[in-house]
Amino acid sequence: MKTSFDYIVIGSGTGGAAVARRLHDAGAEVAVIEAGKSTFGVPEIEDPSQWFGLQTGAWDWGHHYTTTDRILGRDIPIPRGKGLGGSSATNAMMWYRGVPEDYARWDAVAPGWSWEDCLPAYKACETWEYGETALRGGSGPLEITRPDPHHPLTQSMLKGGAAMGLPVVDDPNGPEPFGVGLANFNIDRQGRRNTSANAYLEPIIASDRLNIFTKTLALSLIFQGDKATGVRVSGPDGELDLTAHSGVVLAAGALETPRLLMLSGIGAEAELARLGVPLKVKAEAIGQNFQDHPLLRALNFRATSPLGAMKGNGGGTLTIWKSDEALPQADLLAFPIQGRSAVPALWDHYTLDGDDVFAVGLGVMRSFSKGELRLTSADPTAPLDIQPNLLSDPRDLAALVSGVEFLMDMVASEGFDGYFKDYVAPLREDDIETFVRRSCSTFFHCCGTARMGAADDAPVSPQLGVKGVRGLWVADASVIPEIPACHTHAPVTMIGERAATFILEDA
Repeated sequence: MKTSFDYIVIGSGTGGAAVARRLHDAGAEVAVIEAGKSTFGVPEIEDPSQWFGLQTGAWDWGHHYTTTDRILGRDIPIPRGKGLGGSSATNAMMWYRGVPEDYARWDAVAPGWSWEDCLPAYKACETWEYGETALRGGSGPLEITRPDPHHPLTQSMLKGGAAMGLPVVDDPNGPEPFGVGLANFNIDRQGRRNTSANAYLEPIIASDRLNIFTKTLALSLIFQGDKATGVRVSGPDGELDLTAHSGVVLAAGALETPRLLMLSGIGAEAELARLGVPLKVKAEAIGQNFQDHPLLRALNFRATSPLGAMKGNGGGTLTIWKSDEALPQADLLAFPIQGRSAVPALWDHYTLDGDDVFAVGLGVMRSFSKGELRLTSADPTAPLDIQPNLLSDPRDLAALVSGVEFLMDMVASEGFDGYFKDYVAPLREDDIETFVRRSCSTFFHCCGTARMGAADDAPVSPQLGVKGVRGLWVADASVIPEIPACHTHAPVTMIGERAATFILEDA
């Protein structure tokens, strides 16, 4: 077994797979550390229609958000994929990049992250099924496709959005996503989930310069002076020290990357003292700035007849609009679900039985609520105290209330003629704010816990290096300074691509 490499990448998910592949392609010997198992050839992962069943159990880390009265004291799981490909192996496969305004906010605090800076990496990571354009890539590792548009719910969403005055958009990742259109998915042309591990790692799996350690947990970083030189791991053969001659890349995600930083002595001084961890680098912002998109799961309606077979991931469209016309940017996103969808509190409150129930998920994507992540102990397997403070900013609550009202009107419009029969959850007479608090869940878009920026208080540089040490970079959603108004799979893939560029320039 090799124990010495040029680079060690911790995490095989969205950012980790991309950075590992690009470092390998540049001639480096790379080790990838993955806490979970291999996902290659697993039927329930390859089948897009089975994604929701992956959110708990063997393929999930089992994290939960700390409860608050704002969500009526409910428990909210925060699914995080545990296996090759990370959350790209368990998520809903949505591929949406956001708009230039999102990246202008990044660029304001971390120069070099404007839309123009990021677009080349976005193009490099994808093969868009309709070929390369000025905005889309044609030869990248990830296959990105549109869904079959012929499911009656997909058609109703397109017609319903138009009936509400929204433009029909050809491509949400085109010049302007505002409106309703067919979604993009990381589903290949054969209809299989195209995980980051499938796309980036599987083609080079036989290379003698790629070493993948599965079922192996990173315990702490190893330093020589101010340089990261390796990782202590626990795997099938016990604890082991792995050496990285050129450096270590953290890509374990917005929950596990800050944990590993803190366990290695990089974090807030008082927090490390509480945990009994010696301070190596004072970084007060580690674990702070936690952000996620609140998702209502979900609005449920009764159709005029049974829904029939599910297509793709059970969705098909994106509806992107403003909760208030005065806003400079669209802040709401809705998607159809070809079946029932509800958190336990909705099951307890409404009658959701029947094969004729469909749902619409609603998220506020230009969200403002922020929270924090704290360690409960220095045990690397201990539960985390994760507080996103969902709905703490009144703008998020107001946007969701507006969105529910819009969608209830939309399904009653002529666009849903012949398909919509009745309301299930919420009912027309319900208090919408209470419904929002009862149904609020997560879009699985946690980010921001090791934010990048030029200012001294940002723990990661705009070139993704951890400040105060050498040979240590972060290539995952932790570095996002402000959550973009989109799903995070595409942005984090782009971050992984750019991380490799920065690392190689620093070599």
